[in-house]
Amino acid sequence: MTDNSKPKAPKSWKFAFLVWCFIYPAITVLNLTLGPYVAAFPLAVKTLIMSLILVPLMAWMYIPFINNRFYHWMRR
Repeated sequence: MTDNSKPKAPKSWKFAFLVWCFIYPAITVLNLTLGPYVAAFPLAVKTLIMSLILVPLMAWMYIPFINNRFYHWMRR
């Protein structure tokens, strides 16, 4: 068996760029929408709330989307 049968791993910088393209606007939108409601909370609680929203979005929606949409580009 040759290594040609194994799919090529995505380039790290391309994957990181695509993740950043989602994370930055998502954090901004969350801060604008949730900011007034969580302003009095400690920083750790604000971060927990954001991560509870963003991590599932990334894991089940955005990363599968970028893997499908940009599969070939990430591996060039």
